[in-house]
Amino acid sequence: MTDFTASSLRPTRESRLPNSELRAKRRRIRMFKNGFSRWGITAAGFGVVLSLATIFIYLFYEVMPIFKGAEVTHETTFQLPGESPSLHLTIERYQELGLNFDAGGQVTFFALDSGQVRYQDQVTGNEGAAISTFAKGEDIGGLVGFAYTDGSVTLARAEYQITFPDDQRLITPSIARPYGNEPIQLDPEGRPITLMSLQESTRGARSAMLVGYTDDGRYVTARLTTRENLFTGEVETQISRGILPELPAAPVGILVDKEMRSVFVADTAGYLHYIDIRNPREPELVHSIRAAEGEYVTAMDFLVGSVSIIVGTDKGTLSQWFLVRDDENNRVLVRIRDFKSHQAAITHIAPEHTRKGFLVGDAKGSIGVHYGTSARTLLQQQLLDEPVQGIALSPVNRRIMVLDKSNQLHVNELWNRHPQISFSAMWNKVWYEGRTDPEYIWQSSSASDEFESKFSLVPLSIGTLKAAFFAMLFAMPLAIMGAIYTAYFMTPKLRGMVKPTIEIMEALPTVILGFLAGLWLAPFMENNLPAVFSLLIGMPIVMLLMAFLWRYLPVMLRNRVPDGWEAAILVPVVLVFGWSMVTLSPYVEIWFFDGSMRQWFTDNGITYDQRNAMVVGVAMGFAVIPTIYSIAEDAVFNVPRHLTQGSLALGATPWQTVLGVVIPTASPGIFSAIMIGFGRAVGETMIVLMATGNSPIVNFNIFEGMRTLSANIAVELPETAVGSTHFRILFLAALVLLTFTFILNTIAEVVRQRLRKRYSSL
Repeated sequence: MTDFTASSLRPTRESRLPNSELRAKRRRIRMFKNGFSRWGITAAGFGVVLSLATIFIYLFYEVMPIFKGAEVTHETTFQLPGESPSLHLTIERYQELGLNFDAGGQVTFFALDSGQVRYQDQVTGNEGAAISTFAKGEDIGGLVGFAYTDGSVTLARAEYQITFPDDQRLITPSIARPYGNEPIQLDPEGRPITLMSLQESTRGARSAMLVGYTDDGRYVTARLTTRENLFTGEVETQISRGILPELPAAPVGILVDKEMRSVFVADTAGYLHYIDIRNPREPELVHSIRAAEGEYVTAMDFLVGSVSIIVGTDKGTLSQWFLVRDDENNRVLVRIRDFKSHQAAITHIAPEHTRKGFLVGDAKGSIGVHYGTSARTLLQQQLLDEPVQGIALSPVNRRIMVLDKSNQLHVNELWNRHPQISFSAMWNKVWYEGRTDPEYIWQSSSASDEFESKFSLVPLSIGTLKAAFFAMLFAMPLAIMGAIYTAYFMTPKLRGMVKPTIEIMEALPTVILGFLAGLWLAPFMENNLPAVFSLLIGMPIVMLLMAFLWRYLPVMLRNRVPDGWEAAILVPVVLVFGWSMVTLSPYVEIWFFDGSMRQWFTDNGITYDQRNAMVVGVAMGFAVIPTIYSIAEDAVFNVPRHLTQGSLALGATPWQTVLGVVIPTASPGIFSAIMIGFGRAVGETMIVLMATGNSPIVNFNIFEGMRTLSANIAVELPETAVGSTHFRILFLAALVLLTFTFILNTIAEVVRQRLRKRYSSL
C-alpha cells in the first residue's frame, strides 16, 4: 500500500513574484520610460526657452534699424555746369536729374550721375535790370524767384514730363512761369531788392506771397493771385502790395509761412522778429526775441509745412522755433529744442520734403543730418575741406548734392530711413508743432504730407495698464472669493455644477464679448448709470445684509437648507435687486441729476465717453474671471484636509480656518491665478478694440477710453507699409508688451516660490 502524507497531498502553488528575468525586463522598461520622459520634458523646456528667445530675436531684428543713425556714401564728383555762382540746387523725385539756378539767371538740368547737361533755359527780367537776390519757396512746389535792381521779380518753376517710350522712363524737364511771363513789380518805387522771401499756397486758388527788403531799408510785400481764362488759357495775375513795419537792424533772412499769415525776420543784431500779416493793410510786429546770446544768425529755413523754423548761427548752434500761445493768448516765438552744434558757422540748411528733418552744411565743409521731432542728430561728417556753398536733398531722402567753392558738385547716397524715433520721443513729453506745451501723444498718420508723426508709447502703455487694472478690479474679488467659497464651503454636488459652468465661460470668444460690450453693454450703462453704480456698490451690501438676516432666521427654517447650499438663496436676491435698480434708474436721474446723469458729469467737468474703461473693466473682467477662479479654486481645494480638520478640532470656526490656514496655504496658487489673469488682461486685444473709443490718452479716468499696445498693433499693422518707421515701431510696441509680460511673470514666479517656501511648513 502506498503511503500518502499530508505534504504530498497539498497542491503546489506557483510563485506570483516575477522571476529575475522578468524583473530585469521591467527594470529596463522603467528606465527607458524614465529616461524618455526626462529627456522629453527637458527638450520641451528647452524648446519653450528657444521659442521665446527666437521671438525676442525676431522682434529685435525688426526694431533695431530705427535706432541706427544716418550714413553718407560718396558716389561721384563733377564740375557743376554753368559759369555763374550757384544760387539754388534741387533734385527731382526720381533722382535722375539735378537742377541749378545760378546768379546769371540760367537754369540748368543735368544728369545726376555724370553732370551731362540735359536742358537749359534763361530767366530774364526787364531790360537793363540785373539780378540782385534770389528766393525759393518750399521745395515741394518748386517756386523760385529772381529779384532785380529795378525792384521787379521773375517767378519760375521747374516741371517734369514723364513718358515711357519703349517701356523706359524718360523725364523731360522744362521751366514754367505760373504767374505770367512778365516780371512782377515788387517795389513800386523801383529800388533794388537786396533780400527776398517767397511762399506759395495751392489750397484753393493758386496764390503766392513775396516779401522784399530794398536797399533803402523798406520791407515791401506783394500778394499774388491768379485767374485762368477758360477759353484762351491765359493766366491773369492780380497783385496786392503792402509795407511791413520797420525793424531796428538790417535783415539777414526773411521767411513767409504757407498760410501767408506770418513773416519771420532774422536781423544782423541776432534777433528774430514775428510780424502778423493776417490783415495786409495793418501788419503788426508782434514779438521779437534774441536767437542766441552773443551769436548771430547765418542761416534760417522752414521745416516742411512752414510751422517750425530752424536757425543756425555763426558759432554753429542749431535751434528749432515756432509760434506758441502765451498766457495772454498772444502768439510768440519759442525756442523749442536745440541740436548738436557744428564746429563752424552754419552756411546752408536744406529741409526734407516730407518729414520734419533737415540737412546742414557749415563753413568747415562738414554736413549734419538732424531731425526735429525726435531732436536727433543722426550724422555729422566731414565731406569737404572748404565751406559748403550749396546743399540739396532729394524728395525721397536718398541722395544729397554738396557744392564746394570751386564749383565741384559732390553727389552722395544717403541712408536715413528712421530718424523720427528716439528714446526721448517715445517715453518723454515732446513739444509738437501747434501745441502749447510738451505732451505724450500717439498719432501715427494723417492725410497731409506735412504731418508730424507722433510716436509716444506712453499713452499706449498707460492704456494697457488702465484696461488691465479695471478688469482686475472687477474680476479679482468675484473670482477669488467665489473660488474660496466653492472649494471650502459649497457642497460637492453644487460645486460639481458651479465649477464647470464658470470654467466653460473661458471658452467664450473674446470677440463675442467685445461685440456685446461695444454694441449692448456700453449703451446700456450710459442709459442706466445710476443702476450701474447701485449694482457695483449696493450688491455687496445687499449680500451682507442677507447673510446678517440669515443668521437670525428661525433654526427650523435654516435647517431646511442643507449645508453648502446657502449660496442658492442669494440667486433670487441678486436678480430682484438688479431688476429693481434698473427699474428705478430713470427716476433716480430725474430726482438727483436733472434727468441725465451723463449730462450732470459733463456739467461738472467730468468727461464721459460711451465706450470707456468701466465698460472694458466689466467685459474684460468676465473674460478673466474663469482663469483666476479655476486656478485659485484648485489651490484652495487642494489644501490638505488634516490642516483644516486640525484647525476645526482646536476650536476655530470655519471662517477662522479659512483666514488662518486655507488662504496662507493656498496663497502661492492664488497669487499665480492673479498674475496669470493679469497677464491675460494685459495682452487682451478684441475686447479693448471693440469696447473702447481707441483714443490714446494719458489718464486713469474710468469714464474715458484708452488704447492698449495690443489693440494698437491690431488696428494699425495691416495699414502700414512694410519696413517703414511706423511698421517697425509697432514691432517695438510688441517687444515692449512681451517684455512687460515677461517681467511680470518673472516677478510673479519669484513671489510664488517665496510664498510656497514660507508656508510649506504648515
